[in-house]
Parts: sequence; structure tokens; C-alpha cells
Amino acid sequence: MARDVRIEMRAIGVIHTDVADDEVARRRREMVSTIEVWPAYRDGLLGIEGYSHLFVLFALDRAAPPTHLTAHPRGDTSQPAQGVFAARGRNHPNGLGLAVVELLAVDGARLTVRKLDAYDGTPLLDLKPYDSYDVVEAPRVPDWWRRRALTPRGDLR
Repeated sequence: MARDVRIEMRAIGVIHTDVADDEVARRRREMVSTIEVWPAYRDGLLGIEGYSHLFVLFALDRAAPPTHLTAHPRGDTSQPAQGVFAARGRNHPNGLGLAVVELLAVDGARLTVRKLDAYDGTPLLDLKPYDSYDVVEAPRVPDWWRRRALTPRGDLR
């Protein structure tokens, strides 16, 4: 079994948004972003307009590596500490971001999407179509998550 394997990835594009970094978490549900795919990967977009939603994988290139493997979800100390793999924060051992986004428009190698919580200039690593195979109707979630989802704003930053 391999341990401490180094994996090299290359960006296939870049993410653009006019939302300031410190506003991304709060505005992620409504924010609109543009994904620019580099020319070398443009042919990979053929047929993507047939999907309403996409998985976007991106580099969390501005996130600090974790100093601990446990933390309070979204920094909320009223919630019980969780392991980083049980929370959706940015500070994971490998800085990978994943978002399911709504595809609004395709213009050549530029995709306009909604609900991508990435900072302006974030490196794009991959795109995958989202389809009914991936839908989970009623996923099990911890009580702390459910309580937070039921707050007046439903703010799950």
C-alpha cells in the first residue's frame, strides 16, 4: 500500500468572480462566477451545455494547511468539534475544493455558473457533469448540521 504518494495536478483553467474573498462564504448561494477553461482543454467542453449542473473541482490555493485535524464547524464554537473530514471547511490536508454548481451559460471556453464558492483567480482542476446518478434524496447529517441549517438564515458558511 502506498504511503505519502505525491500527486501532481495542473490547472485546466481559472475561476473569475467579482465577489470579494471575505464575502464568498456568505454569498455563495447566489453568487455567479465565470469559469475560463484554457485553450488546450476546450475540446473537453463538447456537450457540456446539455447539463444543468456540474461538479467543479478547484484548488484551495489560499487556504492554510491545518494545524489540527479537528475544529469547530465553520469556526462556530457553539458546535462540537469535528474532524476535518467530517466538516466542509477549507483547511484540509489537501487543498481541494468541490462544488455542485448550476450551469447558466456556455460561451466558447467560458462557463457561467451559480453557487461556486471559489475566490477570484482560483485554479480550476476539473469539471464533471452532475446527473441523477449522484442525487441523494435525504442524506444523513449530524445533529449540529441540522440545527445550523434551521437557523433563520440557514447560513452554513
